[in-house]
Amino acid sequence: MSLVFGIAGCKPLPPSMPPSEWTPQEARGAQVFQEKCARCHYPTTAHSLHGPGLQALTKLRSMPSGEPPTDERLTDRILHGYGLMPGTPLTDQQLKDLLAYLHTL
Repeated sequence: MSLVFGIAGCKPLPPSMPPSEWTPQEARGAQVFQEKCARCHYPTTAHSLHGPGLQALTKLRSMPSGEPPTDERLTDRILHGYGLMPGTPLTDQQLKDLLAYLHTL
């Protein structure tokens, strides 16, 4: 949590989009998240589980690594891992859906 609040400058993080407003792609991405990411990351809070909480990840100026959260950088982190986070093999469609979902957080 401290990493995200430190990055956000102690400002409250914007709320996540409610599931009722998700597109079909974002809903599929939420399912990918539950299957592949939820065991280590909370999606709608900055609190850490095993990895950092991901609330407002794509809305922050930088990720805990200090780098901007571009889709390209997120793709690299998801597929190849970073630090203690292992890479996660996904199909192209799963990755697109997951990225769409991450933008709702």
